Amino acid sequence: MTTSSNAGTAQAAGPGVSDPARPDRRWNWSWLRVTGSVGPLGIATAVLWLSIIVLLPLAALTVTSFEDGWSGFWDAVTAPAALDSLRITVLVSVVVAVINVVMGTLIAWVLVRDRFPGKGVVNALIDLPFALPTIVASIVLLSLYGPQSPVDIHLNATQPGLVVALAFVTLPFVVRSVQPVLIEADREVEQAALSLGANNWTTFRRIVLPALTPAIISGGGLAFARAIGEYGSVVLIGGAIPRKTEMASQYIQKQIEIDRPVNAAAVSVALLAISFATLLVLRLLAERSARKEQATR
Repeated sequence: MTTSSNAGTAQAAGPGVSDPARPDRRWNWSWLRVTGSVGPLGIATAVLWLSIIVLLPLAALTVTSFEDGWSGFWDAVTAPAALDSLRITVLVSVVVAVINVVMGTLIAWVLVRDRFPGKGVVNALIDLPFALPTIVASIVLLSLYGPQSPVDIHLNATQPGLVVALAFVTLPFVVRSVQPVLIEADREVEQAALSLGANNWTTFRRIVLPALTPAIISGGGLAFARAIGEYGSVVLIGGAIPRKTEMASQYIQKQIEIDRPVNAAAVSVALLAISFATLLVLRLLAERSARKEQATR
């Protein structure tokens, strides 16, 4: 009677529970349990894939840039044409980031807080630069603002043309960074401030803007990091005039074409360092903002 009772208990518990009365039929199903961890195999796979896709190419690029030693690397980076291309790239990227911080925040505000016909279409168009090949954007901008501009605005081979092209490509970074924060914002705090006599500008500056600042900085930093490495959208509208409109990416391509891979790799490492420093600062600011938010709770 006791044996049958134990067997019935084991069957009711399911196949994952061992039956002491039948040790030859034990099964271990623990590997099927969902624990939230991928385990050593998953970690090894992720590290291997990251190494193949990111770390190995970056390591190869760095090794190539130092083939002529530190002096060769320094000479390649500090060459007048290279310095001018880096200066133009950083300057234009900063201007683009500032413009998109303002306009991207405004667009995100309109998409979240206002209602108007065609709002869904406008919201979908924000992501168009992600899907559109950047060379297509350059062709469109050239036909619109080139020598035969139908609107009589000629930005071909000018730095404002670079700004317009990069602003088009990087706009979604700011909008999509700010938009979710606005959606989750507590409207009751704003309404309370307005009911206490604060005007719209004071409410925005004292309540809304501090909550949006981390997202704005993150979106602006991502826009800047994308802009300094952009090539397709500026290849036609920019004209690649040395020391005037030549971006660093175009300078790198020119070095490859004239068979100077070490110079190209050196300037590429310089761009990589700028991007890495930008992303590191964004990371530190995000962690600082998270700690401050936890401290206020």
